[in-house]
Amino acid sequence: MSITKICCIGAGYVGGPTMAVIAKQCPHIRVTVVDLNEARIAAWNDSDVTKIPVYEPGLSEVVAEARGRNLFFSTDVDGAIDEAEMVFISVNTPTKTYGAGKGQAADLKWIELCARQIARVSTTDKIVVEKSTLPVRTASTLKDILSHTGSGASFQILSNPEFLAEGTAVDDLLSPDRVLIGGDQSEEGKRAIGSLVEVYANWVPRERILTTNVWSSELSKLTANAFLAQRVSSINSLSELCEHTEADVSEVSRAIGTDSRIGPKFLKASVGFGGSCFQKDILNLVYIARTYGLQEVADYWEQVIIMNDHQKRRFAGRIIRTLYNTVNGKKIAFLGWAFKKDTNDTRESAAIYVADHLLLEQAELSVYDPKVPVQQVYTDLDYLATRSSDENKSLLKVVNDPYEACRDAHAVAVLTEWDEFRDYDWQRIYDNMLKPAHVFDGRNILDKAKLEAIGFKVKAIGS
Repeated sequence: MSITKICCIGAGYVGGPTMAVIAKQCPHIRVTVVDLNEARIAAWNDSDVTKIPVYEPGLSEVVAEARGRNLFFSTDVDGAIDEAEMVFISVNTPTKTYGAGKGQAADLKWIELCARQIARVSTTDKIVVEKSTLPVRTASTLKDILSHTGSGASFQILSNPEFLAEGTAVDDLLSPDRVLIGGDQSEEGKRAIGSLVEVYANWVPRERILTTNVWSSELSKLTANAFLAQRVSSINSLSELCEHTEADVSEVSRAIGTDSRIGPKFLKASVGFGGSCFQKDILNLVYIARTYGLQEVADYWEQVIIMNDHQKRRFAGRIIRTLYNTVNGKKIAFLGWAFKKDTNDTRESAAIYVADHLLLEQAELSVYDPKVPVQQVYTDLDYLATRSSDENKSLLKVVNDPYEACRDAHAVAVLTEWDEFRDYDWQRIYDNMLKPAHVFDGRNILDKAKLEAIGFKVKAIGS
């Protein structure tokens, strides 16, 4: 079946960019992105495309080209589902904060609600595509709900996990390493797979479109993120050893990255990985392994998370120790709040946890990030529920000028690798800081020798 109408439930960091690129590359397909969040949909429809709610380089231009032609954003979820031939589910699947599996298992509440809504409003056959990151065998849950609708409509469930890196999502969508599609191996399932293959084949070479059974597709997504996160935690574990010896983690990383068996990607030491996927997916993998009694497998992957949490605590602890074992009443400037550059996504950002640790010691924080809204910073801290919202606002200030953030600070901590941080007038920053002026480079992006020549005392990860 050739697809002409697609609906995507969820207008977030995956659904929005993915559907925008599909609409751009497939002008013959009507793509409607729906969400119950009226403010989010209004932002996607803003006449000024630079104000769309997801910041990704190049995304505004893609949206500007397709929006109103064959790309639409709406709160009419029922209408879009009923009209579509293919429905993507791209809603949040956070880690459970309650009940069995708390802290590890994925909370599938929103996935189930989507399935029940699709079942309730559908009057024609649909292909339902899992786009959210889901635990293995979630498709069977969807199939069970959808096959007992009593509406007479039939459904095929496909797994089409995203492998986007935030900050390069548009490029990743336009030229992906691979597109993975999993589905039933029945004749009906293979036809559904073929329909989705046909959509992507409008711009993706066929040899990059991989098809599997649905379980392999679901597990491949978790596995890919687990392997990438493992590399980050591995190099971060060695960064601590480097700080106790005369080794430099950047040199170690470069040396082992030239080995063709290893490669250079995801070997950059930092204050820790963040984002919506890595931690959540590994915890999910740990939970699945424990569910099947595979304790050693679970313990192995859990260590990746343990090391990442340790790296964030260690970075905060190093700031405290360097500032004479007390940061009470001392101003510390944070450059960056997003979990990585070129995105306004702050989910699981290392900055949140470093800030929380320093606030426990009564530090006064001044935060600057070029893309993260003020309220998001406070929302992130309030979510931890470590202290009251009023306390967070009294101890942490968000400013819109990096030089103001650093003025009268005891220390500057680089938490996100925004390119602009390299090009600041660091002499000006030094002149307006309290002395001795400290810089803690959590991303290893600054020229340490240049800063030390100015007069800064610099502590970088792994050196």
